[in-house]
Amino acid sequence: MTYRDVVSRQVLTWACTAVGARMPVAMAPLALVFLVRERPGGYSLGAIIAAAYVLGEIVGAPVLGMRLRPERARGQLAVGLGLGAAGFLGLGLFPGAHPVVLAGFACLAGAAPSAATGALRTLLSSLVPERSVAQALSVESILTAGVWALSPAAVAGLALGVAPRVPLLLAAGLMASSVGGLWLLPAGWGTDGKDEAGGTGAPLLRVLVGAWPVYVTGAASMTLLGLSELVLPALLEQRGIGVGWSGPLLAGMAVGGGLGAFLYGLRGWPGLLRTRSLVLMAGTSACVVLAALIPSTPGIAVALVLGGTLQSGAMITRNLSLREVLPPGALAAGYSVMYAAAGAGYAATGSLAGALLKVTVPSTAILAGVGLTGLLTVTGWWGEARRAGRAARAARGVDVDVVRSAKSGASKRSWR
Repeated sequence: MTYRDVVSRQVLTWACTAVGARMPVAMAPLALVFLVRERPGGYSLGAIIAAAYVLGEIVGAPVLGMRLRPERARGQLAVGLGLGAAGFLGLGLFPGAHPVVLAGFACLAGAAPSAATGALRTLLSSLVPERSVAQALSVESILTAGVWALSPAAVAGLALGVAPRVPLLLAAGLMASSVGGLWLLPAGWGTDGKDEAGGTGAPLLRVLVGAWPVYVTGAASMTLLGLSELVLPALLEQRGIGVGWSGPLLAGMAVGGGLGAFLYGLRGWPGLLRTRSLVLMAGTSACVVLAALIPSTPGIAVALVLGGTLQSGAMITRNLSLREVLPPGALAAGYSVMYAAAGAGYAATGSLAGALLKVTVPSTAILAGVGLTGLLTVTGWWGEARRAGRAARAARGVDVDVVRSAKSGASKRSWR
């Protein structure tokens, strides 16, 4: 297995479009904090506005994702990305507006383009042969890791070196440019002539709900990322390490994520997808535990890089698992629900960590978060195993019915 089938002009165009759509998402939370930090209650206000942004993403992704239609996805995505660019532009043009207005702009910027991640992932899969989908998803993860590694430095540099509004104006420009990139790509993706439910006649919502174990494990992987990002500064302070190291350490984790995605796509891996996911999540959890317990900066750095490497592989298995359990017409909606579940997992971890940091030390807060991750991971694995067992029993039942029908027909012909 190689990346040869993924290297094409269309995939390069897709990558440029995806960067324009996703870098604003990576920039937004930190940029919103910098935007209002000089105002009264700045950091608290920034956290509230950032929460409005994340809430828009969590609510908008499943709602808009379910409304996407493969045959006219381009137009729907263009409207969503255009409105998202308008939300970022409003934040950049009116930084002194009332907090409610800023929260409204932030919610629009988060909600309107929230279906783009799932739709662009589905579109990428349609640009490569079926045998190379795993490599395409690895390329997407590498690209995402690069975006998340670059964004914090870009936001901090522009906000402190130029003006706090500049990162949001840049985000608006990037998202607007992605709208133009859509017209260089196919208008939609094929579904093999099937509807969103795969021709089963089941409502789309029921089909999506049936994939809940995959969403649970996807949310679990983001709880680990949330723990690493949100508690790391406090952990460094507890260890007597300069808080300024948090940026390079998280950048290293993102680089590890890109490396892990690249390695995952180099070959086929043994075992069921849910088993691979369980192993990778267990490894990532172990790395986060080590980061919480190791007292030295180099040790924490190694643990985070290795954790990022394993976590990116776990996310790829989740996306591949979703392709297994959903029909082609429901994939974009399924990816959008996964996006919302991941955001909810990140937000839940942030809330848990924030509450625990008031009553315990950061290392203990991280260990408690890893416990929550483990519970979610095992629940998702159990749900997938149960679903697979039901499908196998149903298939055996169909086979038995076919055999009985064939025997009955043969006996009737013999009697005649």
